[in-house]
Amino acid sequence: MDFIFVIGPSAVGKTTLAKKLYNHYSGVYIEQNMVPEFVIPESVEDVGLYEEQLCWENTLAQIKFFYDKGLRNIVALDFDDIRARELPKIFQGYNFIIIRLVSSDSNQIKVQMEHRKNNEGGLFNPDYVERANSVIKGRKLLPNEVMVDVAGKDKQGVFAEVMSLIDNFEPVKDYAYELDDEKHYLSWVKSRKLI
Repeated sequence: MDFIFVIGPSAVGKTTLAKKLYNHYSGVYIEQNMVPEFVIPESVEDVGLYEEQLCWENTLAQIKFFYDKGLRNIVALDFDDIRARELPKIFQGYNFIIIRLVSSDSNQIKVQMEHRKNNEGGLFNPDYVERANSVIKGRKLLPNEVMVDVAGKDKQGVFAEVMSLIDNFEPVKDYAYELDDEKHYLSWVKSRKLI
């Protein structure tokens, strides 16, 4: 596989899964939050949108850099769901898969969120995560996207399921695709209050 994109709400297990995939497939691991620190110019009006845009473009540049150097199985994650809708446009013609993790058990995510709050840092607002999970779970599938419900599954079970999906997946390279309306996607940067 050229690219493996892992998306989903906070606390659903994206990072854990992505690291296992990276190790298993001996590829590249890229998180959008790995972008170096930078100072935002004072003239910028919407700091959140500006920062997210720069981080997104930097992540894309890194992904393409490693691909151009001959590396494959590039695992990338940690970008807004609204960016996922761009992936089929940007990577049309490549072998890619989008793994969308969700949970039909919102309590499972809340428990993981508490674990994160106590041990791992990061975002830990249970109400936000429940809303994010609902929005991300409810939207239609993108080209080369599969959805995996992690409810009731342990980390190894999710990994085994996703590994089987990847190993048996036949990416479509040629498809008609127009960007779907962004209102169907989640962006914590753009919506802030998720309205």
